[in-house]
Amino acid sequence: MEAFFVQDPSVSTALNELELTRKYIARMNIQGIACIALAVLVFIAGNSFAGVEIGVVLGLCALIPGIVFLSRAGSRSGAYKSGFKQKVIGAALTRMDSSLSMQPDQGIPEHEFVSSRLFVTEPDRYNAEDLVVGKAGKTGFYFSEVHAEYKTEVRTKNGTRTEWHDILSGIVFCADFNKDFRGFTVVRPQDIGSKLGGWFSKHVFSFGSNDVVELENEAFSKLFITHSTDQVEARYILTPALMERICKLNELCAYTVSLSFIDSRMYIAFPLDRNYFEPPVFTSLLKPGILDHDLNILRFMYNIVKDLDLNTRIWTKQ
Repeated sequence: MEAFFVQDPSVSTALNELELTRKYIARMNIQGIACIALAVLVFIAGNSFAGVEIGVVLGLCALIPGIVFLSRAGSRSGAYKSGFKQKVIGAALTRMDSSLSMQPDQGIPEHEFVSSRLFVTEPDRYNAEDLVVGKAGKTGFYFSEVHAEYKTEVRTKNGTRTEWHDILSGIVFCADFNKDFRGFTVVRPQDIGSKLGGWFSKHVFSFGSNDVVELENEAFSKLFITHSTDQVEARYILTPALMERICKLNELCAYTVSLSFIDSRMYIAFPLDRNYFEPPVFTSLLKPGILDHDLNILRFMYNIVKDLDLNTRIWTKQ
């Protein structure tokens, strides 16, 4: 797909124009870093052989140009990233489906991330960007990159240190589900904590309105633990066919996904180990395969509707 996509005249023109900007940014960054490194060496040498004052003066002579170079690179970086997302990623989305569009400066809001119940921990720091909105058949969907973190305070002999931990660094996908429901059902990866909580819920005490659901798909139950406000509704949502499709979808991912079904919508969290839709600085945009990761993730997200058969409408859901 990439070779055919890049041959599109408008995309090819955009890539060539952006490549000139990329080269300028890369050159300014390299020159800036080189000047700063030189400033450090000059300061050390000047301080050793001519005194602190001389070392500072000589160091500043190299440092100031370095700051100027980096400032020039920074002043062009925003337009470079925006141009890449609008002209290249935007064109890829339109080619895939004319209903698809990207809003680079927007993302799934924090309150929706929390209300999705995908994760137990609420974030202390939250950022979302690159919102993609569209429709596949009858099913509207959207997704964005999300980086949600929580903090812990660690006491040390020098005081208190704040440490940040990822809740999710990846993509949250949301689609209109093909069935209506009233409560919520959450499907999370199995781990020691979730297994222990599930055992207590089943054998010792109830979590009240959010009990563990026993499902008959053994492969699904080995991967996930399911909580729901309504046991019957959970089974109405998680049909044998859907559980099989979720397992197959999960096989395509490097990390186990989390899902929730709430307000007649389905949310899926995909942990990822890289940031998508960001143009390279020190690698040519014209290099073959440079867009593979971005195009693959776009296709993957678009195909979720088909993979999970969300266009099949049940009874009154149209």
